[in-house]
Amino acid sequence: METQAKLPPHAWRIVVLLWFTVLSNYLARALFTTMHGSIVTAIPMSEAQFGLLTSSLLLTYGVASPFAGFLSDRFNRSRVIVGSMLLWSIATWVASFCRTFEQLVVLRSLMGLVEACYMPAALALICDYHRGPTRSRAIAIHHTGFVVGLALSGLGGWLAERESWHFAFALVGLTGIAYALPLALLLRDAPRASTVATTPEAAKSGARLGAALIGLLGLGSFVLMLVAHAILNLADWTVIGWAPVFFQERFHVTQGVAGISATGYKNLGLIAGLFIGGFWADRWSRTNARARMYVPAIGFVIGAPGIVLMANSNVLGLAILGLAIYYLFASFYDSNTMPVLCEVVDARYRATAYGMLNCVGMIAAGLGIYFFGHLRDLKIDLRIVFDMGAVLCVISALIYFRLKASPGALRSDRAETAVESPS
Repeated sequence: METQAKLPPHAWRIVVLLWFTVLSNYLARALFTTMHGSIVTAIPMSEAQFGLLTSSLLLTYGVASPFAGFLSDRFNRSRVIVGSMLLWSIATWVASFCRTFEQLVVLRSLMGLVEACYMPAALALICDYHRGPTRSRAIAIHHTGFVVGLALSGLGGWLAERESWHFAFALVGLTGIAYALPLALLLRDAPRASTVATTPEAAKSGARLGAALIGLLGLGSFVLMLVAHAILNLADWTVIGWAPVFFQERFHVTQGVAGISATGYKNLGLIAGLFIGGFWADRWSRTNARARMYVPAIGFVIGAPGIVLMANSNVLGLAILGLAIYYLFASFYDSNTMPVLCEVVDARYRATAYGMLNCVGMIAAGLGIYFFGHLRDLKIDLRIVFDMGAVLCVISALIYFRLKASPGALRSDRAETAVESPS
């Protein structure tokens, strides 16, 4: 059971600053895919090569994530965040000068490396500031930034047609570079109380990558979280990747209508679910010590039938409703992943732990896209594929019902984030 703790100064300002940062992150990442026609016309390439440009980013992002997370456990979280944003913004700007396929591959791979540093550091920093029953809602508010960033990336196609794809990359990149300056001035690591036995510098220097990996993999609940995260990414990327195709083929609608049906309502459900899952977990955690573990599990149990409804409905409206239900309840997980980690792993290694989740998630997503694509080549009905995704959601729910907090993690969380209120 959590009690209301006094927040450190500027705790909500940190969330606002990072909201714009994560918006920039996902805008820069997704901008590329919205300008497909313009880029392929300017730099001739096959569809496989164009797909490789996104795969290269995801691959380097996933592989680098555990090491990137460790950087913010070992060093200053706020400086890692600022450095990551500055570098991905520079890379986005430099993309406006690319003239060959090889240049784009190298640049996208580098973007994956530097973007991997952001999310573990940002979520760990938010949790450093937000102790007790504000943690999940703070994460939820932050995550709405990436939804807005993905939505704004659609402007890339419009800018590419009106001006050029070079202009779109330059505009987004230079805007990010400009924002990095006030971010560097205002973003700071959370203060620590004088009651903590070690200094912040000593606590950071005590973090070692080998010890972190061995210690984390020795925690049963964390290993279960890794399994659940891999399963969820497998299911989620299946829905994301194949829902537009499914709508187009099953309901005989145009590509544009299928795309809007599969993404627009998803984002509405996602934003609503982030807030509901975050606020509910925070409120329930005041009376139930396992609330943050139960809320995602309940979300999966309710959300899984949404996938089944989408897959088996003969009416487009009901299929869209099913998809919205899935994202509404499945997003309870996103609001609570890092808060649950804070209850399972040592505070010194929470960013590393999140990086490991990212790593297995990206690998599972990549394998899942290939595997379900192979099923598609074998003429397996997409309804069966989606029904399999629903089963994976239920398995993840069962895993989260079995998670248990670590007393050591809870003690280290209180020690690391305890602050004296300024007079």
